Amino acid sequence: MSSGATVWLTGLSGAGKTTICRLVEEKLAAAGLPVELLDGDVVRRQLCADLGFSREDRFRNIERVAYVAKLLTRNRVIVLASFISPYRSMRDYVRREIGPFIEVYVKCSLEECIRRDVKGLYRKAINGEIAHFTGISDPYEEPGQPELVVNTEQETEEASAAKVVEYLIARGYIDARF
Repeated sequence: MSSGATVWLTGLSGAGKTTICRLVEEKLAAAGLPVELLDGDVVRRQLCADLGFSREDRFRNIERVAYVAKLLTRNRVIVLASFISPYRSMRDYVRREIGPFIEVYVKCSLEECIRRDVKGLYRKAINGEIAHFTGISDPYEEPGQPELVVNTEQETEEASAAKVVEYLIARGYIDARF
């Protein structure tokens, strides 16, 4: 049995947010728990294709995601949200809107994210081909007091995912017997 909550993973592009979400999703789904993954890239294509990357458009994107997460959360679903969400004001808004909310800071240095650059986005941003790119030409405001910090430079994605699951158990969002 679970109670609904939104687990919001924030961090730079390439930090490991989506990978951690997928690992947590696999564990929860295998146990038969209601879980949904809202991934920034997928949401951008399916729900927010009309938006750009200005501060205003980023906020509209997050408003839409918050609405979906709120609906799922109140229906006892564990929502795993993987979004850069670079501004504290955005994350504060989501926290106020959704209800049960767990902010997870996926910490990874800009240098390491650039080194990983699996999508080639940092290279394009550094070359001026992408405007408003978080960490390069747009800021990322680190969380002030996240409920959980995982550091993907110092631990494996599996260890980070395990921390998220342990947090959900410790706070009573999911049953320890799962």
